[in-house]
Amino acid sequence: MAEEGDVRFMKRVLWVFLLSWLWAGDLPAAGAPPSEAPVILVVGDSLSAAYGMAQSEGWVALLQARLRETGHPHRVVNASISGETSGGARSRMVALLLRWQPAVVILELGGNDGLQGLSLARLQDNLAAMIELSRGHGAQVLLVGMRLPPNYGPYSRAFARVYQTLAQRYDVAFVPFLLEGLADDLSMFQPDGIHPTRNAQPRILDNVWPVLRDLLAAPPAREGPAVATSRP
Repeated sequence: MAEEGDVRFMKRVLWVFLLSWLWAGDLPAAGAPPSEAPVILVVGDSLSAAYGMAQSEGWVALLQARLRETGHPHRVVNASISGETSGGARSRMVALLLRWQPAVVILELGGNDGLQGLSLARLQDNLAAMIELSRGHGAQVLLVGMRLPPNYGPYSRAFARVYQTLAQRYDVAFVPFLLEGLADDLSMFQPDGIHPTRNAQPRILDNVWPVLRDLLAAPPAREGPAVATSRP
């Protein structure tokens, strides 16, 4: 009986490991350079996970092509998951950093926290922890901001301040609003009114690219050991 229990235990461990690997959702962008190239790790939600379209049509895949066209050797890894919250991403962050050892981490998170009315203090804490973890592993960070519709009232304004506060506190590269120039154009959104269409993806990339380009041109700042926690 003891041997059967050991077998069941080992199967459970292997199953949990497999689920964790699959849940990470980390897929190299189409046409990625060899694995020895420095990695840009994108940790986001459905806006970066190419929701409602082929992965090759999303802005993250287009980023890989832009890097290649401009002579950058980086490999883009997309660890974005549709429906992801800041707490969910934080719980995966240590494993992602250990697996990919990225040179740059792009954090595009918070939209689902806001739409669900979750705690903004927790959102700020989660994003701060991911910035610190990324820097602790020697990665540069690009923080991508999000905004909520104005009908969310004071919560919407406080939500936007979370990103501004973090960008100033940590002096990170910062894109204030991923959907700048798109949010008021319904033709750029799928029928749900939330997720951009494939035609909008090049414009999303254009919002991110100037900040990322400048970050890649700057000398990397290597920091100390990673914080040994990933609990939300």
